Amino acid sequence: MNAEPADQLRLLDLQTLDSKLDQLAHRRRTLPQLGALQALETKLGQLRDVHAMSAAADSDLAREQAKAEADVDQVRARAERDRKMLESGSGSAKDLENIQHELESLARRQADLEDVVLEVMEKVESSAARTAKMAADRSEVDGDRERAAHALAQEQAGVDKDLEFARSQREVVVKQIPAPLLGLYDKLRAQYDGVAVAAIVRRRCQACQIELDIAEVNAAKSASPDTLLRHDSCRRILVRTADSGL
Repeated sequence: MNAEPADQLRLLDLQTLDSKLDQLAHRRRTLPQLGALQALETKLGQLRDVHAMSAAADSDLAREQAKAEADVDQVRARAERDRKMLESGSGSAKDLENIQHELESLARRQADLEDVVLEVMEKVESSAARTAKMAADRSEVDGDRERAAHALAQEQAGVDKDLEFARSQREVVVKQIPAPLLGLYDKLRAQYDGVAVAAIVRRRCQACQIELDIAEVNAAKSASPDTLLRHDSCRRILVRTADSGL
């Protein structure tokens, strides 16, 4: 394929823009703010799970405390009933003696149950403090995540602005390149890691950085200006410039 020297130079301009677009796209995918945000979202998710588990434990302990207190109230009510019966003096001596024994038993039972209530209350207090700490940690990380998301959005907006400008420049250049030449360029870009064309600078290919051998130099010197050169080593299109050294 032949191409006017001006079109070959436009290919270089297009390659420069495409390489810039590739670099900007890679930069957008690998912004450090993105990694920071993902780390904070992971941490926040873990804190949410632990916080939810701690809150569930609070609920379980609250039910346990309520049951323990209800057991104490039940024993107190039974003891109050027995005391009234004992104070009334109704019933036989044997019945009153049994009531007295039951009151003693209920007193021991109440003391044991009140110890259980105190133990559960301590657990409730400790669990509530732990849950409150987790809620504070979660709130702090959530704030960090919001700030990281804002920082990421700002960085992405800057990159997107550069991408938009480079794409608009690319559209202008593409319209000036003949369709067959553009088709070859796109095909080679797909084959060779996004680089289809390179300038010859001081007899060196700027794509693979391999110096042209003497046969390639002589062929380039003798070729007409509209001949489309290809590098034998990397197969990219080679474009002659004022700095080619030919």
